Amino acid sequence: MKKALKRYGSPEAITTDGLRSYKAAMDKLGNREKQKIGRWANNRVENSHLPFRRRERAMLRFRQMKSLQKFASVHANLHNHFNSERHLVDRQTYKAARSAALAEWQNLMA
Repeated sequence: MKKALKRYGSPEAITTDGLRSYKAAMDKLGNREKQKIGRWANNRVENSHLPFRRRERAMLRFRQMKSLQKFASVHANLHNHFNSERHLVDRQTYKAARSAALAEWQNLMA
């Protein structure tokens, strides 16, 4: 928190949940009056962490960092190769891109 405040300056408001350690930290940093606590006020902040939590949950399956790195490097290449964001392109463009990707994949496997 100190680093963020130092780098980006003091914000108008800091939204946290009701955890008491946040109150103590805000007192120590001198931002207690800027802290906003509400039952649903923190939802937007928590939801922004969902992609990170999804990756974190996936990492729990790996026992060794080496195996995680191996998987992540291969997965990233495959995901980028096959993820063509269908909702952004028309059908003809999508089919052409899929055909090209499949042909390239078959070349690699042959």
